[in-house]
Amino acid sequence: MKKTLLGAIATSALFAFSGTASYAAECIAPANPGGGWDFTCRQIGKILYDIDAVDSPVQVTNMPGAGGGLAYNHVVTERADDADLIIAASSATTTRLAQNAYAGMTADQVRFVGAIGADPGIIAVAADSEYQSLNDLVDAILAEPGSVAFAGGSAVGGFDHLKPLMVLKEAGFTDIGSVKYIGVDGGADAITQTVGGFTQAMTGDMSEVVSFLENGDIRVIAVLTDERVPGFDDIPTATEQGYPVVAVNWRGLYVPKDISDAQFDEWAGKLQQVADSPEWAQAMADNGLAPFTKVGGDFQSYVDGLVSDIASMSAELGVTQ
Repeated sequence: MKKTLLGAIATSALFAFSGTASYAAECIAPANPGGGWDFTCRQIGKILYDIDAVDSPVQVTNMPGAGGGLAYNHVVTERADDADLIIAASSATTTRLAQNAYAGMTADQVRFVGAIGADPGIIAVAADSEYQSLNDLVDAILAEPGSVAFAGGSAVGGFDHLKPLMVLKEAGFTDIGSVKYIGVDGGADAITQTVGGFTQAMTGDMSEVVSFLENGDIRVIAVLTDERVPGFDDIPTATEQGYPVVAVNWRGLYVPKDISDAQFDEWAGKLQQVADSPEWAQAMADNGLAPFTKVGGDFQSYVDGLVSDIASMSAELGVTQ
């Protein structure tokens, strides 16, 4: 039954081998070919084989549906102990789980094994803004919550909306519903809103703002990473400004819950090998990703905290499904 289901849903594979080909493992991309999850499976799968971390090619199965929910349900209900299965995930996965978008499925029904690259989250203002730093912006909101409006490329309650709220939470601000947010169609539109003076700041990802930053249209006042982003070393992190927030669109994997600890650790080790490889460094450079390596228990702890924070804020905003 499992093979029948997979045969019906699978739309592509990483390598074109015959039907008798031997695969080391399978990576499910919970979307159609193209896009972030497909990229994660294909690049990580290819590099695992290229660096001899696995002794056979990795099969890629595309399983689109329900924003990742179909694949998640499949793994939880049919392949909970499959040690040869890895599944592409990102910050969207944890956001949807935290907001109950997977029809009752919860984040503790799988194990998050690692992330090895990310598009860094940022907060930016117009080039001529009165706000010179993240502290200036936060202080203005603390003094008068309605004085600052953010624009972002996600809907209300989406990850872009949650980024500045995470920062405000670290500042002791609790009335998150009073913070104005306008969800628009992508980062470019969010920048247009801010440069045009319709909002005081925008929230998004580094890849969305690079050209606007180079043109002098905006100033990025905080990057939401552990360390400054290579190539943008003049932009301070939120952490060094007093707000320890890491909010990135990470690229990583989860595995079935019921595999053994040894099997979980083995996948974590293989993912670390990919992260350390020059092949992955090149893949990140080619695709606009920054280093973000958390594997094994470290990553699972990060995800647990992220899901908890997002669930709490989503409930306050009234966006939990």
